[in-house]
Amino acid sequence: MHTHPVESVLQPGDILFTSIPNFLYRRVARATGSQTSHVGIAFFDPKKGWLVAESAVPTVRYSTLANFIARSDNGWLVVRRLRGGLSGDQVQALRKQCDLRMGALYHLGFHFLSKRQFCSKFVYETYLAALGEEIGRLETFENLFNHLPNQPLIFWRIWFMGKIPWQRLTVTPASQIVSAKLDTIWKSPSALS
Repeated sequence: MHTHPVESVLQPGDILFTSIPNFLYRRVARATGSQTSHVGIAFFDPKKGWLVAESAVPTVRYSTLANFIARSDNGWLVVRRLRGGLSGDQVQALRKQCDLRMGALYHLGFHFLSKRQFCSKFVYETYLAALGEEIGRLETFENLFNHLPNQPLIFWRIWFMGKIPWQRLTVTPASQIVSAKLDTIWKSPSALS
C-alpha cells in the first residue's frame, strides 16, 4: 500500500491545510492573502488507514488522506497540531464532534451562523465543542476584505448576486493556518517556498 511521507509524523486530531485549484477556492485564497483554501482534521482508522474529516461540497464527510491531498494544487499541504499535542480522550472528543456533523450540507456563502457547514467553520466548531479551543478568528466580510483593500471585488459581487453581505460572520482557513495555538508539524515541498 502506497503511503504519503506525511504519515510518518501525522497524529490523530492534526489539522491539514490544502490549496484547492478551482475558481472558487482560488478566490478564497486570494481574498484572504493566503495559499490555503481548504482544511480538515486527520484521524486514524484501523481498517481504512488515515482519514480526513472535512466539510466539502456537498456535505461533511470522511475522505481518505490520499484523496484529500490529491485534490490540492501540486500536493500543497501544511499540517499543524494543537500546541502540546492531544490526549487520547481529546482525540475521542474531536472524533465524536466530527461524527455529529457528518452529512451536514455545505454553505457556499460561508455564513458562520448558518446551520450549514464549510471547511473552516467545521474545524472551528469541532475544536471549540470538543476541547474549548478557538482555532482561527471569527470576522465579518467587511473586516476580511479590509485586510487586502486593493483587491477587485467583482467576483464576490457576482458570487453574492450583486450585494456582498459585509456584516456576515465567517472564519477562514487563512486565519486558522496562522493560529498561535498551533505548531507546524509538516510542510510539503510545494509549501516550503
